Amino acid sequence: MKKIITAVLCITFFGIMEAQKVYEIDTNVPDIDIYEKLKLGGTNPKGEKISVNNYYMSVGNKPVIPIVGEFHFSRYPRQYWDESIRKIKAGGVNVIATYVFWNLHEEKENTFDWSGDKDLRYFLQLCQKNNIETIVRIGPFCHGEIRSGGMPDWLLGRALNIRSNDPLYLKYVERLYNEIGKQLKGLYYKNGGPIIGIQIENEYQHSAAPWGLTYPGQPLEMTASERDMSVTQEGVGIANEVNPYSQLGNDHMKILKSLALSAGMDVPLYTATGWGNAAIIPDESIPVTAAYAYPFWTPTRDYSPFFLYKDMHRFPDYAPVRYSPENYPAFSAELGSGIMSVYTRRPIAVHKSFDALINRCLGSGANGIGYYMYHGGSTPKGKFSYMSDEAYGLPKISYDFQAPIGEYGQVREGFQRLKLLHFFLQDYGHLLAPMATVLPLDAASLVPQNISSLRYAVRKKGSSGFIFLNNFQDDTTMVAQKNIRLNIKTAQKNIMIPETGSFDLDSDENVIFPYNLDLDELQLNYATAQLLAKDEEQAEPYYIFFTPSGIKSEFSFSPNVNFENLQGTACDKNPQRILVSCNEAVNEFKLTANGKILRILVISKEQALKMYSMQINGKRHFIFSNAIVLENGKNIQLLNDGNTNFDFEIYPKIAILPKTEFGSLEKLKDKGVFSSYKISLPQAVLNIESKQVSERKWALNLPLSLPKYVNDAYLTVQYIGDTAMGFIDGELVTDEFYKGIPWEIGLRKFLTGKPQEMVFYFRPMQKNASYLVDLQPYPKSIPDFGNKKEFLSVNGFTLKFQYTTQITF
Repeated sequence: MKKIITAVLCITFFGIMEAQKVYEIDTNVPDIDIYEKLKLGGTNPKGEKISVNNYYMSVGNKPVIPIVGEFHFSRYPRQYWDESIRKIKAGGVNVIATYVFWNLHEEKENTFDWSGDKDLRYFLQLCQKNNIETIVRIGPFCHGEIRSGGMPDWLLGRALNIRSNDPLYLKYVERLYNEIGKQLKGLYYKNGGPIIGIQIENEYQHSAAPWGLTYPGQPLEMTASERDMSVTQEGVGIANEVNPYSQLGNDHMKILKSLALSAGMDVPLYTATGWGNAAIIPDESIPVTAAYAYPFWTPTRDYSPFFLYKDMHRFPDYAPVRYSPENYPAFSAELGSGIMSVYTRRPIAVHKSFDALINRCLGSGANGIGYYMYHGGSTPKGKFSYMSDEAYGLPKISYDFQAPIGEYGQVREGFQRLKLLHFFLQDYGHLLAPMATVLPLDAASLVPQNISSLRYAVRKKGSSGFIFLNNFQDDTTMVAQKNIRLNIKTAQKNIMIPETGSFDLDSDENVIFPYNLDLDELQLNYATAQLLAKDEEQAEPYYIFFTPSGIKSEFSFSPNVNFENLQGTACDKNPQRILVSCNEAVNEFKLTANGKILRILVISKEQALKMYSMQINGKRHFIFSNAIVLENGKNIQLLNDGNTNFDFEIYPKIAILPKTEFGSLEKLKDKGVFSSYKISLPQAVLNIESKQVSERKWALNLPLSLPKYVNDAYLTVQYIGDTAMGFIDGELVTDEFYKGIPWEIGLRKFLTGKPQEMVFYFRPMQKNASYLVDLQPYPKSIPDFGNKKEFLSVNGFTLKFQYTTQITF
């Protein structure tokens, strides 16, 4: 990268300002050579075709960037699946991926169970009802931190070699696939159903899980083919060793696909985990990639490379790989939006890392993104054993994963941060997908330990594009970037962003700026604001941007437009351009040219984090609220944690006064461009009494039920210790490994209408615990042991209600 630093001493009343730094990037490079050679694709009954070329996926000949969120139906109560699907959709995710764990459905040989929380077909029907597509990960090996990676225990006792072309093993797999096929029948894309993809196997010839049938202290025996044992890893990583049986691996994957097809699994997309030299189905599957910034399978915390821009279409993460990357789109389908704890390692997944990782992947050429996990859950207990990966030392029940949506449906910071990028991809993915990645000259020399250099990249097609900037790095703190300016060299001209002056990029933040963008035939030269959403179907189309933290938004347009301030903006015009500056938290202005009229709304990032996209009476609107906002048929459901009184705002304004199912709804004075309302719900009062049974054991009574206007009650357990377990009627129903984060339990799933007692058992933290390395960045999480070898402190239980109502228009 050419870095032109203009050293200017500006002596003012405030002292000496930092010299402006101008960062230059030359985008005069060829556009992507796009061609079709993959044997993928399919058409639904409406004639809409899914196709895949070497660079991106299309639906109806329009490029798209799919957004995939992992949610395991079998780890969540059936009665709440619909709500969770609607939460996932509200977060901007448009595809749900889910595992079919063999050992959960055939724990006992020859007895398949698809009932209750294992009802795959019903789950997929709910996805179809909510207009969200699915990818079904059919195994036979899955991993997913489930016992033996999903392989049934009885399989170990059969005269066969697993994960190979052993005839008896393939016979069992064929039977499994046929049973899955019965559940999927009629729900494929070709039938008008939600299933667009099938994943074959998982990390084949790369990694495996340990068999659950093992002994304490015994070296782990991995669920891999015996021939592949020497090159099989624990967890995701780089695999430099060449597997001499790689061709057999690819052949095995082809056989598995043929078995899936014979079972009726005919879909547009077949995927395979392609990282770390794993096997794929050449030309017949999309080799998806992964990135885990906070792995539990490494011995210590370390800096990951996943926040440095690169060309992922040429150099996938966890390379080397077994395929030619240029022939396949870069689908980052297993991005670690969270991580599990094991007993010896308890990494903390910082939620600011989630959107930083997506920014980096998109800027690096990713044309598909997916999260593992997007929604946590609880691993069900089997008939004969716990079904979590006990051999690896995972919790016996909890599979919270610190995910954007937690084990009990809690919506977290990462959910809000990610949906800003999801809304952008939904409305602008067709522009981004064909764009090539351009890197500055110093990109290849940057290392994760460099916390002071600016990290940036461009996606471009012709002279139009987006510039990506990221100032986050895991396990450290980046230096805030001060007084920076960008010089983008295009075939037409150089574009300085901003035109004059500079901007700052706060530590841990990331941004995307557009340049030379066509907004309904009006030319946007650049903006120091991030695109969020649009609606071009209105009489006056509108575009929504947000102002990144610490940056002042300005917009440069071609000079042939007329400007009208509606709220908070000012305009400067010269023969070369019109420059609009935004001066308030909420700004709106109107542009007209050549008979075209459009509005631009610019909001703060704080406001953007509260935004949800909804249909109201058939038209797109955006609702802003501290509450969680979910579509529920023609109604809107609101979920609010803790407070009975909360506001919501609607853009564009509406003239209708909505009605509320519970409590009262009041029309407030409109706040500028928004229609504003206030909801007031009754206050819930439930008394929970706790008692200390011993130093390590506590008991509390559970409520019989919850009022209709309470969606859930979250019990927060404040303690410092090693592990915690919760029992009802002597049965373990929840557990947690301490990592300094308050333990939150959703109670609704446990309530039966009868008196119940929940008993908690805590174990003390040991002074020499190996996981303390993960807590070191959070010193308040580590107690003062003094002269003691162990420490336990239970500081109490608090209850927080999640209130709910539905509004109709």
